[in-house]
Amino acid sequence: MTTDTFTAEVLEADKPVLVDFWATWCPPCRVMSPILEDMAGERDDLKIVSVDVDAEQELAVEYGVLGMPTFMLFRGGAPIANLVGARPRKRLESELREALEQQPAGR
Repeated sequence: MTTDTFTAEVLEADKPVLVDFWATWCPPCRVMSPILEDMAGERDDLKIVSVDVDAEQELAVEYGVLGMPTFMLFRGGAPIANLVGARPRKRLESELREALEQQPAGR
């Protein structure tokens, strides 16, 4: 994911998008990578993309990313949840479900 593709892939997406802001030097990011890959392959209701904060510093600054990994959930072109730090898959899925239930589509 790059700054050039972010609008089309995230802000204009027709379903919720989980953006993983990560860095190659970040051990917790490496722990989360296989979890996110598995989730992406299993869920068709959620798009999961990754942004390397070192390569795409403008996006990290624009969205206030200060710690890695940061997971930002977007729906309808706007962020509706911001989760910072590695976590077990069940917790991540629970937090995503909660955020999607609390924020009705179209808002």
